[in-house]
Amino acid sequence: MTAMALVRTNPAQTLAQKLIARASGRDSVSVGEIVTCRVDMAMFHDSSGPRRLKPMLEELGAQIWDRSRVVLVMDHYVPERDDDSRRIVRIARDWARDQQLPHVYDSQGICHVVVPQHGHIRPGMLCVGGDSHSPTGGAFGAYMFGIGSTEMLGVMVTGEIWLRVPETIRMWWDGALPAGLTAKDMMLHMIGRFGMNGGRYQAVEFCGPGVVALSMQERMTLSNMSAELGAQAGLIAPDATTAAFLADAGVPEVDMSLWFTDTDADFTRHVFDAATLEPQVAAPHSPANAHGVSQCLGTHVDVAYIGACTGAKLDDLRAAAQVLRGHKVASGVRLIVAPASLRDQEQAREEGVLQALIDAGAELFPTACGACSGYGDPMGDGITVISTTARNFKGRMGSATAQVYLGSPYTVAAAALRGRVTDPREVLA
Repeated sequence: MTAMALVRTNPAQTLAQKLIARASGRDSVSVGEIVTCRVDMAMFHDSSGPRRLKPMLEELGAQIWDRSRVVLVMDHYVPERDDDSRRIVRIARDWARDQQLPHVYDSQGICHVVVPQHGHIRPGMLCVGGDSHSPTGGAFGAYMFGIGSTEMLGVMVTGEIWLRVPETIRMWWDGALPAGLTAKDMMLHMIGRFGMNGGRYQAVEFCGPGVVALSMQERMTLSNMSAELGAQAGLIAPDATTAAFLADAGVPEVDMSLWFTDTDADFTRHVFDAATLEPQVAAPHSPANAHGVSQCLGTHVDVAYIGACTGAKLDDLRAAAQVLRGHKVASGVRLIVAPASLRDQEQAREEGVLQALIDAGAELFPTACGACSGYGDPMGDGITVISTTARNFKGRMGSATAQVYLGSPYTVAAAALRGRVTDPREVLA
């Protein structure tokens, strides 16, 4: 092969541009262009999906463009606790049956965890989700973002969506996280630095040795919370870790060699050091109120909540158990554990992780969105909560007078153990 044959003919592209170009049938795209993309997979749940889409489709007299590309997850209003939740879930179940949808996950866990665990997201895809944390799919080298019900209606009928090609911000992490820290700490640090509009609806790409060292579930936390940065998508280039996860999910081998950012592509770059990062805590009432745990030490805690798609996956449960194994939570503290999926819950049970948490005093809650979306057992008036959820907006988890702090599973478990906000590294030591 001659040297001339090795010359790239297309302009340098970021990972985001390559994914969008593929979906739009182009060799390349430019930042700012508006393009129409084919959708590879559309996901929605009981709250965002059938109860809104069904009447609109019926009014149009329209059909779903491709049922095999639709995934429905019942995770927000399960288990049903009142007439309203029973009505919402019944609509979803009846519609799924009537439409003969092949990919329905009922009470199996949170959509952002269940969908990739069943192999629905793969490198190179362009996907949409009826939930703001749909950027989770970007951890697999797919372009995935959240859309509203009207946009989802368009996708359901046409299988296409338009978007503006975004600029890319690369969050480069050197080093590796020390013991007692997780991807949640990395994410809270970035949100604390840049704010909740720091991504300005751009594509954020997480990269560098500190990201490569993360497990797949930890990478999912980064991509998930790119929504808190204001980004449209949160991307991570696929590698051997991605391939191993997909193989375990039963996905046939996927060519991942195309999905990376060209070194000479145009992007903004920010550099961080994972090795020097302090555990992070976000004070009420915003993830952007994030600081090192040292600024919140000693804050009294009434409830410690280990749940949600950013804080109750198997890796998260393992982290919490590492802190709590052989101990009891502090007197007067309520520890709630709501695993992110049935699959993760059963694996945690097999490993003894779940028993360690229960022995420490944890209450086991259903594998659903639960208190993260203010459902099930909402937080009461005037209490202080420390949670592994993605958001701590006023009233999101229940009462508007509840004070909700955010932290990693290590930090939340350490607070449950001591009854106050604690540096988890002290406990682990």
